[in-house]
Amino acid sequence: MKITCNDTRVIRTSRVFPNDINNHHTLFGGKLLSDVDMLASISASRLCRCECVTASMDSVDFLSPIRQTDAVIFESFVTWTGKSSMEIFVKVIAEGLTTGTRTIAATAFLTFVALDDQGKPATVPAVHPETEEEKFLHSSAEKRAIARKQRRTASKEFAEKLKEAEGRF
Repeated sequence: MKITCNDTRVIRTSRVFPNDINNHHTLFGGKLLSDVDMLASISASRLCRCECVTASMDSVDFLSPIRQTDAVIFESFVTWTGKSSMEIFVKVIAEGLTTGTRTIAATAFLTFVALDDQGKPATVPAVHPETEEEKFLHSSAEKRAIARKQRRTASKEFAEKLKEAEGRF
């Protein structure tokens, strides 16, 4: 069975409430990141129909503030797959509820890993793009995957240096 990016798509709209805002009266970044991770996890599970874990938040770009007078629209879908991992794109749109104006407020790429019943990495099916946006993201995904692997190697080396410098752990 051919699985499309759209088969993994998750869309959620929510309102910004007073307990969601920071001291700048905009949506708290940690709240946004939590929501991004949650939606991405649903997209991951829709692809492989098994347990999935977040391997990394590869990039998150906050492009414009989200205010208390806005609704927040999250859209996520799997853009590309490796052997047991998958890249998920999340687009966050702020909609002014009094004006109807929509702005892309943030974008994010996350990597998830599928797990089998023993908690080991499981093979994931390929995902097939259909729309221009999906094709664009799919075609550029391999370059991001290479950058992710390089960044992960550098992060491991960095962690080892921290361990050595501290002399404990």
